[in-house]
Amino acid sequence: MTSRDEIEYTDVRELRGPLLVVGRVAGVGWDEFVRVTLESGEQRHGLVLEVDRDLAVVQVLEDTSGVDPAATRVAFTGSPLRIPVGPGWLGRICNGRGEPVDGGPPVFGRATAAVGGTPVNPVRREPPAEPVLTGVGAIDVLTTLVRGQKLPVFSVAGLPHLELAVQIAAQSTSGGEAFSVVFAGMGLTHADAAFVRDALAERSQEGELVLLLNTAADPVIERLLTPRIALTVAEHLAFEGGRHVLVVMTDMTAYAEALREVSAARGEVPARRAYPGYLYSDLASLYERCGRIKGRPGSVTVLPVLTMPAGDITHPVPDLTGYITEGQMVLSHEVHARGVYPPLDALSSLSRLMRRGAGPGRTREDHLDVAAQLLAALARARQVHELADLIGRSALSPADLRYLELDEAYPHRFLAQRPDENRPLDEALNQAWEVLLSLPRSQLTMLPSELLDARGAR
Repeated sequence: MTSRDEIEYTDVRELRGPLLVVGRVAGVGWDEFVRVTLESGEQRHGLVLEVDRDLAVVQVLEDTSGVDPAATRVAFTGSPLRIPVGPGWLGRICNGRGEPVDGGPPVFGRATAAVGGTPVNPVRREPPAEPVLTGVGAIDVLTTLVRGQKLPVFSVAGLPHLELAVQIAAQSTSGGEAFSVVFAGMGLTHADAAFVRDALAERSQEGELVLLLNTAADPVIERLLTPRIALTVAEHLAFEGGRHVLVVMTDMTAYAEALREVSAARGEVPARRAYPGYLYSDLASLYERCGRIKGRPGSVTVLPVLTMPAGDITHPVPDLTGYITEGQMVLSHEVHARGVYPPLDALSSLSRLMRRGAGPGRTREDHLDVAAQLLAALARARQVHELADLIGRSALSPADLRYLELDEAYPHRFLAQRPDENRPLDEALNQAWEVLLSLPRSQLTMLPSELLDARGAR
């Protein structure tokens, strides 16, 4: 043979779920891309998960049904999985492996990039700055998303987190500069996948969207590849194409469960809740691919969406995600039960980089003051509710009663909006002012006097 990638190994010793164990290999490295040829001539693909002496464990990206170990040939290419990158992805709809499902040709690009990505030198990172406006008033006012930030959405089964993720993907903008969205859906039902395609059709037709859809019926291994392909595409669009890119990834819990399934197939010792011990570093290898790089145009902003099993925020997936990311947006069953969309729990939500992307010169001069005052008022209203439960509403002071009125007005006069409504930031801030002005001026201590005068506070 003239080159190593022409060597085909036939010593397939074991088929274990999505894994092949190949014997008598030489010179094989971790994360190598693999071609698997079946007896019928059909080709499938895989990645090397582990190498031990002359044994290699290969995860097959497609289904392993119909694979006969005795008649299967395996070829190692000598390099990691690479995909074409460039603007050719924009406007395309693909499966979780990046193969088009929109009836168009394969995606082409002038360059290729390794799906695994490369770590960014921390010295070359620029601090996140400038807002990404989502058109969702509560998010833009209270938990502003910043270019280069990683800000997850924590939800529970039954809440409209997919609708919110799609709305953000459909409406987000970044100050009129070149902007794109990469949407990676993992473990979606066919109905959900159809909903995503339909809801994002307009943005896709405008050439601003890359859509990767892994359904629950697709191979579990594909689910591990989907977010990596999405981030690889986004990095090139941002740092080579000068675009600001928002990567929406849902549902990261489905991704983590796929990782757990593959780990079990490999026979690894489980850690918390049977997840592999490297769950933290694996999630970090995805989330940390966002940011801005000195001397390079563009930015990558990551919005992971995850469901908390049984609403447990201490579950390993949200728990570890919280350690890596810069805040969180939490959806609430209580708010949802009141018929309000989006059901954002403002007091449990936080954008740690909000001050870098909001305020004078970035959004509006009163933005940060209004957000701080509204959160303080909501926190005080919660305390007043607890007090009313103890001593009765009739024993509350007039100021306390005003806080209860604010709490009743807030969901419908500020928080609520339609799933297809793109609310400008100015309008959302004005609605926040309307809610706050239901309080006496003496209670608005976090707002400057000149702002209160301009708004006619009494």
